[in-house]
Amino acid sequence: MIKKNYKGRCIKKSVSKSKEVCRTYNELQLAYLDSLQSNDDITEIQCNIPLDGKEIGEYNTDFLCTKSNGDLLVRECVFRKNLLKPLTVKLLDASRSYWLKRGVNDWGLVIDAEK
Repeated sequence: MIKKNYKGRCIKKSVSKSKEVCRTYNELQLAYLDSLQSNDDITEIQCNIPLDGKEIGEYNTDFLCTKSNGDLLVRECVFRKNLLKPLTVKLLDASRSYWLKRGVNDWGLVIDAEK
């Protein structure tokens, strides 16, 4: 999850499954974007979708995708070293609750590989 209006380094990439240019903010997001692009089950990719109405501040979900059967898939990219940080846990819980209330059952994490 990235804070809305994040001012850090951004990598812009055009992919055929997205109507807009995708903005990624780290190598984990960029690698997962490539993975989604090559996945035949994914028909549309949306990046950095705002979580409206959250009391924790204004944050964006990393990926909201449409599958070929019409179901939605949500993925949040998190580095392993940040997984147990209290703010990260709070944000991920808020994201999961937000999307579950909107009928999205396929919510998950993308975590970098162990070294």
